[in-house]
Amino acid sequence: MPANLTAQYLKAEEEYRRATTLEEELACLQTMMKEIPKHKGTDHLQAELKSKISKTKKELATEKSSGKRTRGLRIPRQGAGTAILLGGPNAGKSQLTAALTRATPEVAPYPFTTTVPAPAMMPWEDVAVQLIDTPPITADYLDSHLHGLIRGADLTLLLVDLEADDGIELCQEALDRLAKTKTRLGRESCLDENDVGLSYTRTFLVPNKIDAPGADERLELLHELLPLDLPEYVISAKEGTGIEPLRNAIYRAMDVVRVYSKLPAAKEPDRDRPFTLRRGSTLVEMAGMVHKDFVAGLKFARVWGSAVHPGTQVKGDYVLQDQDVVELHQ
Repeated sequence: MPANLTAQYLKAEEEYRRATTLEEELACLQTMMKEIPKHKGTDHLQAELKSKISKTKKELATEKSSGKRTRGLRIPRQGAGTAILLGGPNAGKSQLTAALTRATPEVAPYPFTTTVPAPAMMPWEDVAVQLIDTPPITADYLDSHLHGLIRGADLTLLLVDLEADDGIELCQEALDRLAKTKTRLGRESCLDENDVGLSYTRTFLVPNKIDAPGADERLELLHELLPLDLPEYVISAKEGTGIEPLRNAIYRAMDVVRVYSKLPAAKEPDRDRPFTLRRGSTLVEMAGMVHKDFVAGLKFARVWGSAVHPGTQVKGDYVLQDQDVVELHQ
Protein backbone atom coordinates (compact mmCIF):
# COMPACT_ATOMS: atom_id res chain seq x y z
CA MET A 1 0.00 0.00 0.00
CA PRO A 2 1.47 3.41 -0.97
CA ALA A 3 2.29 5.79 1.87
CA ASN A 4 0.60 8.83 0.23
CA LEU A 5 2.61 11.23 2.38
CA THR A 6 1.13 14.71 2.78
CA ALA A 7 2.72 18.02 1.81
CA GLN A 8 3.00 18.90 5.51
CA TYR A 9 4.86 15.65 6.19
CA LEU A 10 7.23 16.18 3.27
CA LYS A 11 7.99 19.73 4.41
CA ALA A 12 8.82 18.50 7.92
CA GLU A 13 10.94 15.73 6.38
CA GLU A 14 12.94 18.29 4.41
CA GLU A 15 13.43 20.43 7.52
CA TYR A 16 14.56 17.34 9.44
CA ARG A 17 17.19 16.57 6.81
CA ARG A 18 18.58 20.09 7.23
CA ALA A 19 18.33 20.24 11.03
CA THR A 20 21.57 21.18 12.77
CA THR A 21 20.57 20.66 16.42
CA LEU A 22 18.89 17.87 18.37
CA GLU A 23 16.06 20.25 19.30
CA GLU A 24 15.39 20.94 15.63
CA GLU A 25 15.54 17.22 14.78
CA LEU A 26 13.07 16.35 17.54
CA ALA A 27 10.60 19.07 16.52
CA CYS A 28 10.68 17.88 12.90
CA LEU A 29 10.28 14.21 13.84
CA GLN A 30 7.29 15.03 16.03
CA THR A 31 5.70 16.99 13.18
CA MET A 32 6.33 14.07 10.83
CA MET A 33 4.67 11.73 13.32
CA LYS A 34 1.69 14.05 13.59
CA GLU A 35 1.28 14.48 9.84
CA ILE A 36 1.94 10.93 8.62
CA PRO A 37 -1.20 9.20 7.27
CA LYS A 38 -2.23 6.48 9.72
CA HIS A 39 -2.85 3.30 7.72
CA LYS A 40 -1.28 -0.10 7.13
CA GLY A 41 0.99 1.23 4.41
CA THR A 42 2.81 3.47 6.89
CA ASP A 43 3.04 1.06 9.85
CA HIS A 44 6.75 0.45 9.32
CA LEU A 45 7.48 4.15 8.85
CA GLN A 46 5.51 5.04 11.99
CA ALA A 47 7.56 2.52 13.96
CA GLU A 48 10.77 4.01 12.57
CA LEU A 49 9.62 7.50 13.55
CA LYS A 50 8.74 6.44 17.10
CA SER A 51 12.13 4.80 17.49
CA LYS A 52 13.92 7.86 16.11
CA ILE A 53 11.95 10.20 18.41
CA SER A 54 12.80 8.07 21.43
CA LYS A 55 16.50 7.96 20.51
CA THR A 56 16.65 11.72 19.89
CA LYS A 57 14.95 12.47 23.23
CA LYS A 58 17.54 10.33 25.03
CA GLU A 59 20.42 12.05 23.21
CA LEU A 60 18.94 15.44 24.05
CA ALA A 61 18.56 14.53 27.73
CA THR A 62 22.16 13.30 27.84
CA GLU A 63 23.36 16.47 26.16
CA LYS A 64 21.51 18.71 28.61
CA SER A 65 22.58 16.79 31.72
CA SER A 66 26.24 16.62 30.75
CA GLY A 67 26.48 20.04 29.18
CA LYS A 68 28.30 18.46 26.23
CA ARG A 69 27.11 17.87 22.71
CA THR A 70 26.43 14.25 21.85
CA ARG A 71 26.88 14.92 18.15
CA GLY A 72 29.97 15.96 16.25
CA LEU A 73 31.07 19.17 14.61
CA ARG A 74 28.36 21.61 13.55
CA ILE A 75 29.17 24.32 11.03
CA PRO A 76 26.53 27.10 11.01
CA ARG A 77 24.78 27.46 7.66
CA GLN A 78 25.59 30.67 5.81
CA GLY A 79 24.69 32.26 2.52
CA ALA A 80 22.21 31.00 -0.06
CA GLY A 81 22.90 27.34 0.74
CA THR A 82 25.59 24.77 1.45
CA ALA A 83 27.59 22.45 -0.82
CA ILE A 84 30.02 19.91 0.63
CA LEU A 85 33.05 18.56 -1.26
CA LEU A 86 33.75 14.83 -0.99
CA GLY A 87 36.22 12.44 -2.55
CA GLY A 88 39.18 10.17 -2.09
CA PRO A 89 42.76 11.24 -1.35
CA ASN A 90 44.23 13.82 -3.75
CA ALA A 91 40.96 14.28 -5.65
CA GLY A 92 41.50 18.05 -5.58
CA LYS A 93 38.85 19.23 -3.11
CA SER A 94 41.02 21.96 -1.61
CA GLN A 95 42.13 23.11 -5.07
CA LEU A 96 38.50 23.37 -6.16
CA THR A 97 37.59 25.26 -2.98
CA ALA A 98 40.35 27.75 -3.76
CA ALA A 99 39.20 28.07 -7.38
CA LEU A 100 35.57 28.76 -6.43
CA THR A 101 36.15 30.97 -3.38
CA ARG A 102 38.51 33.58 -2.05
CA ALA A 103 39.72 31.12 0.57
CA THR A 104 43.30 29.85 0.65
CA PRO A 105 43.17 26.28 1.96
CA GLU A 106 46.40 24.33 2.04
CA VAL A 107 46.86 22.68 -1.34
CA ALA A 108 49.54 20.02 -1.75
CA PRO A 109 50.29 17.11 -4.12
CA TYR A 110 49.98 14.59 -1.31
CA PRO A 111 46.90 13.09 0.37
CA PHE A 112 45.22 14.11 3.64
CA THR A 113 46.16 17.80 3.38
CA THR A 114 42.70 18.62 4.75
CA THR A 115 42.30 17.13 8.22
CA VAL A 116 39.06 18.78 9.42
CA PRO A 117 35.98 20.11 7.57
CA ALA A 118 36.61 23.74 6.56
CA PRO A 119 33.95 26.22 5.30
CA ALA A 120 34.48 28.97 2.71
CA MET A 121 32.12 31.22 0.74
CA MET A 122 31.66 30.96 -3.04
CA PRO A 123 30.50 34.25 -4.62
CA TRP A 124 27.74 34.20 -7.23
CA GLU A 125 26.58 37.60 -8.49
CA ASP A 126 25.34 39.42 -5.35
CA VAL A 127 25.06 36.38 -3.04
CA ALA A 128 27.32 33.60 -1.79
CA VAL A 129 27.08 29.84 -1.29
CA GLN A 130 28.82 28.06 1.57
CA LEU A 131 31.31 25.37 0.48
CA ILE A 132 32.74 22.87 2.97
CA ASP A 133 36.06 21.19 2.15
CA THR A 134 36.42 17.83 3.90
CA PRO A 135 39.04 15.20 4.71
CA PRO A 136 39.26 12.37 2.15
CA ILE A 137 37.12 9.25 2.46
CA THR A 138 38.93 5.93 2.12
CA ALA A 139 38.07 2.28 2.53
CA ASP A 140 39.32 2.52 6.11
CA TYR A 141 38.47 6.09 7.08
CA LEU A 142 35.34 8.26 7.18
CA ASP A 143 35.48 11.41 9.31
CA SER A 144 32.85 11.13 12.04
CA HIS A 145 31.66 14.68 11.35
CA LEU A 146 30.74 13.96 7.75
CA HIS A 147 27.40 12.22 8.33
CA GLY A 148 25.68 15.31 9.73
CA LEU A 149 27.41 17.67 7.30
CA ILE A 150 26.37 15.65 4.24
CA ARG A 151 22.79 15.25 5.46
CA GLY A 152 22.47 18.96 6.20
CA ALA A 153 23.96 20.10 2.89
CA ASP A 154 21.91 21.19 -0.11
CA LEU A 155 24.41 19.62 -2.49
CA THR A 156 27.40 17.28 -2.53
CA LEU A 157 30.25 17.51 -5.03
CA LEU A 158 31.87 14.09 -5.50
CA LEU A 159 35.34 14.61 -6.96
CA VAL A 160 37.23 11.98 -8.96
CA ASP A 161 40.97 12.22 -9.64
CA LEU A 162 41.58 11.81 -13.40
CA GLU A 163 45.35 12.17 -13.03
CA ALA A 164 46.03 9.04 -10.98
CA ASP A 165 45.59 5.51 -12.28
CA ASP A 166 43.81 4.56 -9.06
CA GLY A 167 41.52 7.62 -9.00
CA ILE A 168 38.44 5.64 -10.05
CA GLU A 169 39.20 2.92 -7.52
CA LEU A 170 39.53 5.50 -4.74
CA CYS A 171 36.18 7.03 -5.71
CA GLN A 172 34.57 3.59 -5.59
CA GLU A 173 36.08 3.01 -2.15
CA ALA A 174 34.58 6.29 -0.92
CA LEU A 175 31.15 5.31 -2.23
CA ASP A 176 31.46 1.83 -0.72
CA ARG A 177 32.38 3.35 2.63
CA LEU A 178 29.31 5.59 2.58
CA ALA A 179 27.14 2.64 1.52
CA LYS A 180 27.90 1.05 4.90
CA THR A 181 26.21 4.02 6.60
CA LYS A 182 22.78 5.64 6.37
CA THR A 183 24.25 8.71 4.69
CA ARG A 184 24.06 8.27 0.92
CA LEU A 185 24.55 10.28 -2.26
CA GLY A 186 21.84 10.54 -4.92
CA ARG A 187 20.37 12.50 -7.79
CA GLU A 188 17.96 14.27 -5.43
CA SER A 189 17.90 14.96 -1.69
CA CYS A 190 15.37 12.92 0.28
CA LEU A 191 14.76 10.53 3.14
CA ASP A 192 13.94 6.89 2.45
CA GLU A 193 10.20 6.30 2.97
CA ASN A 194 10.90 2.92 4.55
CA ASP A 195 13.80 4.00 6.76
CA VAL A 196 13.67 7.34 8.57
CA GLY A 197 17.39 7.24 9.29
CA LEU A 198 18.45 6.72 5.66
CA SER A 199 19.22 10.04 3.99
CA TYR A 200 20.17 10.90 0.39
CA THR A 201 21.83 14.18 -0.56
CA ARG A 202 21.72 15.62 -4.07
CA THR A 203 25.10 15.08 -5.72
CA PHE A 204 27.11 16.27 -8.73
CA LEU A 205 29.88 14.04 -10.08
CA VAL A 206 32.98 16.21 -10.63
CA PRO A 207 35.82 14.46 -12.51
CA ASN A 208 38.85 16.69 -11.83
CA LYS A 209 42.26 17.24 -13.48
CA ILE A 210 41.01 16.85 -17.06
CA ASP A 211 44.21 18.68 -18.09
CA ALA A 212 46.39 15.77 -16.93
CA PRO A 213 47.99 13.36 -19.44
CA GLY A 214 45.69 10.40 -20.03
CA ALA A 215 42.72 12.11 -18.33
CA ASP A 216 40.40 11.65 -21.33
CA GLU A 217 40.99 7.91 -21.32
CA ARG A 218 40.45 7.71 -17.56
CA LEU A 219 37.20 9.65 -17.95
CA GLU A 220 35.96 7.08 -20.46
CA LEU A 221 37.01 4.33 -18.06
CA LEU A 222 35.13 6.08 -15.24
CA HIS A 223 31.94 6.03 -17.31
CA GLU A 224 32.47 2.36 -18.11
CA LEU A 225 33.44 1.07 -14.66
CA LEU A 226 31.48 3.45 -12.44
CA PRO A 227 28.32 4.50 -14.33
CA LEU A 228 26.72 6.83 -11.76
CA ASP A 229 23.31 8.36 -12.40
CA LEU A 230 24.47 11.85 -11.39
CA PRO A 231 24.84 15.18 -13.22
CA GLU A 232 28.48 15.45 -14.33
CA TYR A 233 30.77 18.49 -14.50
CA VAL A 234 34.26 17.79 -15.84
CA ILE A 235 36.83 20.30 -14.61
CA SER A 236 40.42 21.19 -13.95
CA ALA A 237 40.45 23.08 -10.67
CA LYS A 238 44.13 23.94 -11.21
CA GLU A 239 43.73 25.34 -14.73
CA GLY A 240 40.22 26.76 -14.28
CA THR A 241 38.63 24.55 -16.94
CA GLY A 242 34.87 24.16 -16.39
CA ILE A 243 34.89 26.18 -13.16
CA GLU A 244 32.31 28.81 -14.16
CA PRO A 245 29.70 26.30 -15.46
CA LEU A 246 30.15 24.39 -12.20
CA ARG A 247 29.79 27.59 -10.15
CA ASN A 248 26.52 28.40 -11.94
CA ALA A 249 25.22 24.85 -11.46
CA ILE A 250 26.03 24.94 -7.74
CA TYR A 251 24.04 28.14 -7.30
CA ARG A 252 21.09 26.82 -9.33
CA ALA A 253 21.05 23.69 -7.17
CA MET A 254 20.39 25.85 -4.09
CA ASP A 255 16.94 26.57 -5.62
CA VAL A 256 16.56 29.96 -3.98
CA VAL A 257 15.24 33.39 -4.89
CA ARG A 258 16.85 36.71 -4.01
CA VAL A 259 14.67 39.38 -2.45
CA TYR A 260 15.67 43.00 -1.80
CA SER A 261 14.12 44.96 1.06
CA LYS A 262 13.06 48.59 0.72
CA LEU A 263 12.07 50.99 3.49
CA PRO A 264 8.80 52.88 2.82
CA ALA A 265 10.60 56.22 2.98
CA ALA A 266 13.51 55.13 0.80
CA LYS A 267 13.72 55.70 -2.93
CA GLU A 268 15.92 52.67 -3.60
CA PRO A 269 16.10 49.17 -2.07
CA ASP A 270 19.09 47.74 -0.24
CA ARG A 271 20.77 45.76 -3.01
CA ASP A 272 23.95 45.02 -1.07
CA ARG A 273 22.50 42.22 1.08
CA PRO A 274 19.56 40.41 -0.53
CA PHE A 275 17.54 37.90 1.46
CA THR A 276 17.69 34.38 0.01
CA LEU A 277 14.68 32.11 0.42
CA ARG A 278 13.67 28.73 -0.94
CA ARG A 279 11.85 29.01 -4.25
CA GLY A 280 8.13 29.01 -3.47
CA SER A 281 8.52 30.97 -0.22
CA THR A 282 5.91 33.57 0.66
CA LEU A 283 5.96 37.16 1.83
CA VAL A 284 5.25 36.07 5.42
CA GLU A 285 8.40 33.93 5.44
CA MET A 286 10.48 36.84 4.21
CA ALA A 287 8.93 39.12 6.86
CA GLY A 288 9.97 36.64 9.54
CA MET A 289 13.57 36.80 8.31
CA VAL A 290 13.56 40.60 8.62
CA HIS A 291 12.21 40.45 12.19
CA LYS A 292 9.83 38.13 14.01
CA ASP A 293 7.61 41.10 14.97
CA PHE A 294 6.91 41.78 11.31
CA VAL A 295 4.93 38.55 10.96
CA ALA A 296 2.29 39.40 13.57
CA GLY A 297 2.09 43.06 12.60
CA LEU A 298 2.30 42.72 8.82
CA LYS A 299 -0.56 44.54 7.09
CA PHE A 300 0.60 44.35 3.49
CA ALA A 301 3.61 44.89 1.29
CA ARG A 302 4.36 46.60 -1.98
CA VAL A 303 6.32 44.63 -4.53
CA TRP A 304 8.33 45.55 -7.59
CA GLY A 305 9.14 42.49 -9.65
CA SER A 306 8.63 40.31 -12.71
CA ALA A 307 5.24 38.88 -11.64
CA VAL A 308 3.48 42.13 -10.67
CA HIS A 309 3.08 45.73 -11.74
CA PRO A 310 5.54 48.09 -10.01
CA GLY A 311 4.46 48.87 -6.46
CA THR A 312 1.59 46.36 -6.41
CA GLN A 313 0.09 45.85 -2.94
CA VAL A 314 0.18 42.18 -1.90
CA LYS A 315 -0.78 40.06 1.11
CA GLY A 316 1.23 37.60 3.15
CA ASP A 317 0.59 34.62 0.87
CA TYR A 318 2.26 36.26 -2.14
CA VAL A 319 4.87 33.88 -3.59
CA LEU A 320 8.18 35.68 -3.96
CA GLN A 321 10.03 35.75 -7.28
CA ASP A 322 13.75 36.11 -7.91
CA GLN A 323 14.95 39.73 -7.54
CA ASP A 324 11.66 41.03 -6.15
CA VAL A 325 11.89 44.33 -4.29
CA VAL A 326 9.69 44.23 -1.18
CA GLU A 327 8.46 47.13 0.95
CA LEU A 328 6.87 45.86 4.19
CA HIS A 329 4.11 47.81 5.95
CA GLN A 330 2.94 47.27 9.53
